[in-house]
Amino acid sequence: MTFVLGRGASETEATLETHTGRLGRYRALDGSDGAPLALDLDGPHAMLVVGKRGYGKSFTLGVIAEELARAEGVAPVIVDPMGVFTTLAEPSSADPVPATVVDSPTIAPDTLDPKSWCSLVGLSSSSGAGGLLWRAAQLASTLDGMGDAIEDAEAPSADRRAAANHLELAASWGIFDAGGMTATALGDASVTVLDVSGLPDAAMNAVARGVGETLYRARVDDRLDRLPWLLIDEAHTFFAGVALPALETILTRGRAPGVSLVAATQRPSAVPEVGISQADITISHRLTARADIAALEEAQPTYMNGLLRERLPDRPGEVVVIDDATETVHAARIRLRETPHGGDSPRASSIAPDDGSRPYPDEGADGEHESDGEAGESVGGEVEGPDTVDGDDDLADHLSESDSREVSDGMGS
Repeated sequence: MTFVLGRGASETEATLETHTGRLGRYRALDGSDGAPLALDLDGPHAMLVVGKRGYGKSFTLGVIAEELARAEGVAPVIVDPMGVFTTLAEPSSADPVPATVVDSPTIAPDTLDPKSWCSLVGLSSSSGAGGLLWRAAQLASTLDGMGDAIEDAEAPSADRRAAANHLELAASWGIFDAGGMTATALGDASVTVLDVSGLPDAAMNAVARGVGETLYRARVDDRLDRLPWLLIDEAHTFFAGVALPALETILTRGRAPGVSLVAATQRPSAVPEVGISQADITISHRLTARADIAALEEAQPTYMNGLLRERLPDRPGEVVVIDDATETVHAARIRLRETPHGGDSPRASSIAPDDGSRPYPDEGADGEHESDGEAGESVGGEVEGPDTVDGDDDLADHLSESDSREVSDGMGS
C-alpha cells in the first residue's frame, strides 16, 4: 500500500492516483525494498529539502518537479540559480514532463517596494541617494519613470548622481520590464523553469521576490485557478536577500490561498527559523555540519523518537522524512529521475589531453572508458563546499549498481 506524505487520514482517497507524486520507496533497516512512498499534490504545503553537497538535494527537487508537471490543477515554478533544471524539458524515460524554460525571466519594477529597492542596490534608505531612490519607487512603475523622478528631484547633484548610478546597475541586469512575467504565464500547466544562473545574487532575489508575490497575489485576488508551487534551489541565498518577504508570506499565509513553497538548501543553518518551523514536510539527505544538524533539531517534533542526527542517512539518495501532517517519520530512498539530472559536476578526467595522448583511465577505440569503476566512490570524507550558491554533484556517480533500483525503506516512527 502506498503511503502519501502530507495527507491526513481524514482526507479523501479519491485523489490518490491523480493528485499524488511518486517520491520513492521505504528503506527498511535490513536494506530490503519496502512499500511505495508518495507525496500529496492536492493541497498546499511548505516543504524543506536539505542535504550536504553531492547527496541528492537538487536531484530530489527535480523528482518533485517531474511529479508536479504531470499533476492536474497545479502550476509549478522553479527558480533555478544553477541552471540545472533546464533538463526537465528534455525527453523523459517515462511519461512526458511538460516543461517551459525561461532563459531571461523579467519582473515589473513596481513588484518591489521602496525599501526593497534600496536593499537591492545596497543603498541605505536614510542616505541622500537612498532617499531619492525610495521616493522614485513610490512615484513611478517603470525604470525610465524612476530615472526621471531622480533627475527632477530637488536634491544635491551628488545624491542624484549616486541614485541614478545605482538604478542603472539594476537596469543592467535585464530583469526589469513593466510587462514582466504575469500570473497567467506563470500559471501554466507545465513546470516553468526560470533560469537565473547568469545573474548576480541580488538580481536572482529580485526575480524570486517578484514571482512569489505575483503568484500569491493572483490566488488572493482569484485571478489564477491552478494552485501554484514555487520551488527554489539554494534557498539560503534567497532567504538572505530581498526575496525574503515574499517567501515568508507564502510560508506563513500561503495555505489559505493555496500557494506552496518547496525550499532546497545545503545549509539549513542559514535558513531563518520560520523556514524550518513552518515546514509541514521536511526531507533530509545526509548532513554533517553541526550547525546544520542543530538547526533541524531545534525544530524537531515531539513525536519523533530519538535525535534526528541518529536517523540521518549515510548514502546519496537516501532520506529521512518528517511529515507533520500525519506526525510520522520515514526512512526512504528517492526514486530515479526520469528526465536527465542537470546537477552533474564537470570532471578533469573527462577532458582529452591537448597532446593527443589517451585520457586516464584507458579508453577503448570508441572513446568509452574501459574501466568499470565508479567515479566518486570515496564520499565519506567529502569536504563541504563554500557558503555560495552551488549545485549537487552527480548523484549517479555515488550510487552503486545495487542502488539503481527504486529503493524502499522502513517505517514511520
